[in-house]
Order: sequence, then C-alpha cells, then structure tokens
Amino acid sequence: MSAPFETRIRDSFARQSMMQTLGATLADIAEGKVEITAPILEGSRQQQGVAHAGLTFAIGDSAAGYSALTLIPEGMEVMTTEMKINLLAPGAGDHLVARGRVIKPGRRLMVVQSDVFAVTDGTERHIAMLVGTMIAVDL
Repeated sequence: MSAPFETRIRDSFARQSMMQTLGATLADIAEGKVEITAPILEGSRQQQGVAHAGLTFAIGDSAAGYSALTLIPEGMEVMTTEMKINLLAPGAGDHLVARGRVIKPGRRLMVVQSDVFAVTDGTERHIAMLVGTMIAVDL
C-alpha cells in the first residue's frame, strides 16, 4: 500500500472523535484489511466489569468500514448501511483488537466482516463477529 493511501486512511481515522474518546488506535492497514485496538477503559465497561458491547461494536464496525475504505477511490468515503453482531464471549481482558476485512468488494456496496478479540497477557479470546454492508459515498 502506498504511503499517500495509508495517510488517507489514517487521516480519516484521526477525524473520528468516537475512536479518540474510546482510546482506539489504528494498528495495521493492508489492502482490504484493517486492525484497530482499544483499551478497556473504566468508562467503557458494563456493570459486570467487562467491555461494554458498545465498545466491541464500535471498533468492530470501524475496522470493517476502514477495510472497505482501503479499496475505494480517493474522493470517496464509506458509511455503514447495516451491521449484525454476534457476541460470543464477555469482553474480559486488557484491551480489545478488531480485525476487519472485505468479503465481497463492489463498486457501490461492499460486504465486510470483523472479528473482535479480548486480549489478556498476549492471549486472544474471540468475543464477537460482525458482518455487514458498507456503501461508498462522495466526500
């Protein structure tokens, strides 16, 4: 991936105030794939002390969306048109990792998937799977 293209993805991510609020970072970018990490902050836990499903969904949705953005032309962005989440296990750990990828690219719509893992002492536990559709929109 070219440096200008990676810069475009990172600049877009930097404009997401929600990701900043959650402490999320863009860890890895490849064609059709993106990885986002986020700490499990006190403000993003649910009543039992584990990561709130909202945190899991937010970084999973963003990882899927940015994976789609890696495949569309400059001058366009993506938006989620629908997203389904399967919560597989509690988000107990030090931080979360979301790995998004494009399943089926299209000119206007893209089917995407994201897997979210809770990480404790370097060990990952699969906690959620998201699948959805992104739409390319003009900036």
